[in-house]
Amino acid sequence: MKRMNLIERVTYIFVFATTLTLTSCADDNIEEIIIEDAKQEEAMTKALVSCDFNLTNLVANATMTIDCAMDLDGKTIQLPSNTTLKYNGGTLTNGTIIFNGGYIDGRLLNNDLQLRGGVKLIDPVFVFEASKWPNIVQGSVDGATALKNTAEFESLIYRIKRMAATTFEMDAFDAYFETTKVTSTTTNQNFYASVEAINLPSGFHLKMSDNTHFRQYPAEEGIENGAIMAVRDVVNVKITGGNFHGDRNERGYSANDVGLEGTHLFHVHSGRNITIDDVNFIEGSKGGIAIYSLGFSFNPDYKPTTGVQVRNCNFINIRRMGIALTDGRQIVIEGNTFTNTGQPMSGSDGGEVGYAINVEAFRTRNSSGTLMENEKAFDITIRNNTERNSRIGFAAATIGQDITVEDNDIETRVILSLTAGTTIRNNTFTADDTNPSAFAIFAAGSHSDTVFDNKIYGNVISGYPIGIALDTRDAEVYENSIANGEIGIQVRRTINTSVHHNNIGVNGTGINAANTYADNVSITDNTITSSKFHAYLNQLNSKAEYANYKFTLERNTFINEKKISIYNTKGVTVKSNTIEGGIEIGNAEKINILNNTKIAPVNCDGIRLYGTHTAVVISGNAIMEPTGASRFQCIKNTSTTPSGISITGNTCN
Repeated sequence: MKRMNLIERVTYIFVFATTLTLTSCADDNIEEIIIEDAKQEEAMTKALVSCDFNLTNLVANATMTIDCAMDLDGKTIQLPSNTTLKYNGGTLTNGTIIFNGGYIDGRLLNNDLQLRGGVKLIDPVFVFEASKWPNIVQGSVDGATALKNTAEFESLIYRIKRMAATTFEMDAFDAYFETTKVTSTTTNQNFYASVEAINLPSGFHLKMSDNTHFRQYPAEEGIENGAIMAVRDVVNVKITGGNFHGDRNERGYSANDVGLEGTHLFHVHSGRNITIDDVNFIEGSKGGIAIYSLGFSFNPDYKPTTGVQVRNCNFINIRRMGIALTDGRQIVIEGNTFTNTGQPMSGSDGGEVGYAINVEAFRTRNSSGTLMENEKAFDITIRNNTERNSRIGFAAATIGQDITVEDNDIETRVILSLTAGTTIRNNTFTADDTNPSAFAIFAAGSHSDTVFDNKIYGNVISGYPIGIALDTRDAEVYENSIANGEIGIQVRRTINTSVHHNNIGVNGTGINAANTYADNVSITDNTITSSKFHAYLNQLNSKAEYANYKFTLERNTFINEKKISIYNTKGVTVKSNTIEGGIEIGNAEKINILNNTKIAPVNCDGIRLYGTHTAVVISGNAIMEPTGASRFQCIKNTSTTPSGISITGNTCN
């Protein structure tokens, strides 16, 4: 029988046997499948006939096709220049080949074959077959083996990269990796998570399938850092597909843990042009992905992370945070799904933070008060993501610049704090009926001069106790739709902010500002329907230091018969509004009710004044006669300080 016929026959037998095995064992677990595949591979290798030729008689520029089993008997073989070894179903094992230039088919590579010299792969796409690399042990292992797995897998990746591979392709694979131990042999024994992780080189694509699983070996109690895989100071890296499993419910947590213990699943540390696409990140004990940079931004050794895309990934049951971003620019987080971030599980609490995405650069002020940006996070886009059941919220723009959160489907909240140039737009917020977040959007950072030019617009918000909460400065809030909540927009400690052209329909109060201050805040051109108060301004700017602060309600349309209530408040102007309902003012100072085009009360007075007043002006308002009862009047003044009130030019029809 000719050798080729034998190969064809063996191949047929192998395929037939594999089909029977898969049919009869469809419900077996992954370890049994791995063992069975290894046995079949071994049987096929044994079935190959031994080669009746060797590599010692080759000449320069020769091409040899390996279609048989070649055992090198532990020898080292020197090839002539520019030799090419092609694959045709054969094997090369048990020896070392020294190339002098030339090429080899990646399908001939295995753990028992050592290559030296300047050899490249024929095809830059290397397909990893786990059975050929038994030095990387799959399934349940001890810590020492998991640590060896980390070193062996990283070594293989760099070996393949040195052979000019651009893609490392994987299918069925399931292994643990220990990445929380210091392996450095230098005098510097500090732990660096992005060093101890499996590192990927520049110009490289790790391409995985749904059957590829990387698992974090359970860390010891007290461990607060680590990652399964990392890109560190590299460029042009792509990671697609696959599953990264954390040790969240397999590890221990110390009694002193305040929610910081754990490991991430992936680190981007001074990466440039990095893409993470269609990856599942599952049960990370500290987080899913951490994005940061080498050095401080004001030092010459700074290497900023630049051009990172995280897209189409799933973040499932991650402790603390799905994505932590502390330093980077040109970052896009797009099309991902975040589920149960920071929620407690049976084997672990939710850790601290509790946001799916947290942007928080570290910065300080020196002794002279100058802002020192140790880290910088800016030019960040978070869009088209879906978030469900985070313990606290979806995105926290805590410290950074030029952050855009847009077109996301959100169940909890978004906050912006010490940020500038941040935009929250065109998102859909739908609160969980059983456990709604306190608010949909919270703009904070009221006292910091680093907060300015932030915008919130085009969002659709439904079912929250508070739609938008403002505790900020230099912001613009417009064209949002807020429905089915208790408070539409809450204002506190806010300055230089415009709220306009919003559509608010709530079960409680449209605009709320109580026990606080607001200066140069304008509420204009909004449409508001409420079941309690159109606007509730209680002890707004009441302290002496806020005596000259100004708050304006202008050109709004207040629908239905509720009130604007102003009590113990200073510096408010209500001007040119249409009000289905009335206005009541008590114990107020510097209040102007001017030229409102329609005040139409039913079961209340048009304008009611009570208590003591200073510098209150009621002028030019068109008031409708109340229809609810005869005791109600267009203007009812029971103030004890009539000299503090000026009433002129109003009409009562």
